[in-house]
Amino acid sequence: MSNVTEIETSQAEKVAPRTGDAAVSVSDPTPDELRMLAPMERFAFRVSHRMNQGAAKRFWTFCQRTIGATWIRLATYNLMQVYGIDNLNRASHERPILLVANHRSFFDMYVVASALFRRTRWRKKLFFPVRSTFFYDSLLGMFVNFVMGWWSMYPPFFSHGGKRDFDDFTMRRLTDLCRTGAGNVIGFHPEGKRNLSPDPYTLLRAQPGIGKVVKDAAPQVVPVFVTGLGNNLYRQIKSNWTGGEKIRIHFGEPIDLSAYLTRRDSMRTYKEITDFVMSKISQLGECDRAMQHTAVRAVTDATEGKQTASSASAPPSVQHRPTATQNESS
Repeated sequence: MSNVTEIETSQAEKVAPRTGDAAVSVSDPTPDELRMLAPMERFAFRVSHRMNQGAAKRFWTFCQRTIGATWIRLATYNLMQVYGIDNLNRASHERPILLVANHRSFFDMYVVASALFRRTRWRKKLFFPVRSTFFYDSLLGMFVNFVMGWWSMYPPFFSHGGKRDFDDFTMRRLTDLCRTGAGNVIGFHPEGKRNLSPDPYTLLRAQPGIGKVVKDAAPQVVPVFVTGLGNNLYRQIKSNWTGGEKIRIHFGEPIDLSAYLTRRDSMRTYKEITDFVMSKISQLGECDRAMQHTAVRAVTDATEGKQTASSASAPPSVQHRPTATQNESS
């Protein structure tokens, strides 16, 4: 494995201020930060970090666009419904785009990635920040990151076991990806974890971290609402042919956050940004709810119409023929 300090050629070497007069790279963790990780975590991070830079990232993006998007398409083509994709086509492709989405399933960002590659034509590189649990603490997690995400489950957050200091690097890296890089698309779940509520339109309370990233990096922010996915891979794939719930992806218009970007840096500002972003995701959810209600009503009306027509065309003896229960009661 080559040295992980290789920097993507399209980005200049940058540094960010830290406590005191010291400065650290936004592209690589410090030795002290790396020492926070367990050996398995450190190995998984080094591999993923390397795979998300330079020629390696371009190669895995090619695999993601061709192989990955194709197999997801094959597994979902009977169920997939995508709305608002033109909102992404109209966005500037010379600036990073931050997708902020609700979180219902393990597979939310996989289907979003497939929709992006199949329905848009501009060059893009996808990054999906994740909790380190599973993807970065086992060989199986690394394998899943490779075969399903083409290493795009990056950068990781190690917010457990006294490793929060490593997340200083993760925030630097995430902010830099959102600030510079034509074609960078970063997918983020502000809720922080999967929402297991039976009601897909009720969102969890979001974490303010995404508000800080938006405030510091000022990316284009596009809300996304995803529903219809389960968490069992076998059942999800099988439902494509057995008639499962439709998978609906709604892309909203880029959010105007200019009023927040001029405010002072504070937890209150970060929270207000996060809450505003979540309100836009919720609005997309309400649009989906209304569409589902209209669709159900249309099916009901059509069914009732057929029953009425059938009844009207039946012979009188059939129309008024009493049931067995009626005969017994009389």
